[in-house]
Amino acid sequence: MHAYRTHTCGALRASDAGQTARLSGWVHSKRDHGGLLFVDLRDHYGLTQCVFAAGSAGFVTMERVRPESVITVTGTVVNREGATVNPKLPTGEVELKADTVYVQSAADVLPMQVAGDEKFPDEIRLKYRFIDLRREKMQRNMKLRAGVIASIRRRMIESGFTEFQTPILTASSPEGARDFLVPSRNHPGKFYALPQAPQQFKQLAMVAGLDRYFQIAPCFRDEASRADRSPGEFYQLDFEMSFVTQEDVFNTLEPVIAGVFEEFGDGRAVTKPPFPRIPYDTSMLLYGSDKPDLRNPLVITDVTEHFAGSGFGLFAKIAASGGIVRAIPAPGTAANPRSFFDKLNDWARAEGAGGLGYIQFDAEGPKGPIARNLEADRAEAIRVACGLKAGDSVFFAAGKKDEAPKFSGAVRTRLGNELGLIKEGEFKFCWITDFPMFELNEETKQIDFSHNPFSMPQGELEALNTQDPLTIKAYQYDIVCNGIELSSGAIRNHRPDVMIRAFEIAGYTAADVEARFGGMLNAFRYGAPPHGGSAPGIDRIVMLLADEPNIREVILFPLNQQGEDLMMGAPAEVPAARLKELSIALALPPKIVKS
Repeated sequence: MHAYRTHTCGALRASDAGQTARLSGWVHSKRDHGGLLFVDLRDHYGLTQCVFAAGSAGFVTMERVRPESVITVTGTVVNREGATVNPKLPTGEVELKADTVYVQSAADVLPMQVAGDEKFPDEIRLKYRFIDLRREKMQRNMKLRAGVIASIRRRMIESGFTEFQTPILTASSPEGARDFLVPSRNHPGKFYALPQAPQQFKQLAMVAGLDRYFQIAPCFRDEASRADRSPGEFYQLDFEMSFVTQEDVFNTLEPVIAGVFEEFGDGRAVTKPPFPRIPYDTSMLLYGSDKPDLRNPLVITDVTEHFAGSGFGLFAKIAASGGIVRAIPAPGTAANPRSFFDKLNDWARAEGAGGLGYIQFDAEGPKGPIARNLEADRAEAIRVACGLKAGDSVFFAAGKKDEAPKFSGAVRTRLGNELGLIKEGEFKFCWITDFPMFELNEETKQIDFSHNPFSMPQGELEALNTQDPLTIKAYQYDIVCNGIELSSGAIRNHRPDVMIRAFEIAGYTAADVEARFGGMLNAFRYGAPPHGGSAPGIDRIVMLLADEPNIREVILFPLNQQGEDLMMGAPAEVPAARLKELSIALALPPKIVKS
């Protein structure tokens, strides 16, 4: 007989009754019923009930053993009878009548319980992550993650892609976040950067003629934590294809993504390919976001023209100064109490807006503070434009062109939640396309790249030379699911002349481009195919499938919101001798002394 187990704790069934079996695992829980001690023994595969008779050596041993101790139990498999059968467990028809038990590892008093559904602070969960991961939900999430990655890898290989590994130690690149830097011992004063993404390397793989590359790639960004973004590191399905158009990329990725969500979605509805294609400008108009949640049926309407020169002075003034007014419908709310509207107004002010104006439409016509100061024909035009009927209301977001659309999107989301309009149990996908190539930095008033700097501008060199940069669109696209951005991608800029000119518009000289991207630029001079790709985030995919609100719940050993590993004590100070070896002198900020 094997030293530790003949079966896992999830394997025994009624057909095994009468056999001698040996199980090893963690003591999940104990129940003393006088003459019998029941122990639920747990491992990665499941849970089996073991029974120890009073007076036996095993009974005495198990009375002293704490939960989460690791034990090995040998005994006979017996059928449970009648009401003792547990239909909730795959092993619930049987139990192990223990003959012997050996304590492999005794547990100390636990900082957190594994059995049960008690909630614990994140600090405790992350410090003792190895205990937190023993819980059923966390085990389920980690198995889901492994299954998703295996499925993606299989689907990509079946689609003709080859998996390659790109370097971890590389040069700094402007990907939109801060790099993690690694000092070079052999080159004092110089640093490697951990890759924010394998962007340049996957493009170089195309130049090398590898045609269809992918990897489950680790990426590193020194940026703040969010519910859908882990600080420090994350993983993505990174892929690139040669001789493809934007539609080729879409048609290749959609079956992979849809297939994974159908495979692991537990019967939830999944958008069938082809996914909707929504231009960026359209998305910002209709949904107030470039990450629209299409489960929300509310659609935003621009009503600036209906307020321009109107009797409602505030919005008329905004329209006259070049601002915009967006209308967000609230179906069936016209008869809601005043408190409903006041609560939303208070929320808007807490979000930094001046308030949230509205009009109620009932059988007698428009009502509310705005309606009292707005001409009747204008109010009726707004009703028609928004597709409203008697019993509906409409809210307004007004302000500068770069602010009002985003706030209208926040209002749309808030109303969708408040009114219970967001349909659960489905995954709604779309592509957001035609992103602006450039944007105006509000602080510096300089033109910056708005998305990926290595994208091909629509119109190529002619557009860069003849158009207002802020009107140029790029072959850039995001894939969005339920309001979560899963991926950014693009058809790449594979021509040196176009690349140098695009960077010149963003304030980089040709020498800058040569210095920072010389490897890729030089490669393009020796024959580069048109190519494009994308990089869906693994963590976000699993977060959606697991229906978890925070990405930490699907990562094995995540950092906390401050970017710290509470379990391993990272980041940590290093000895002075090591800093000297690396030619590094610290210039720490002064410590703040609390009075």
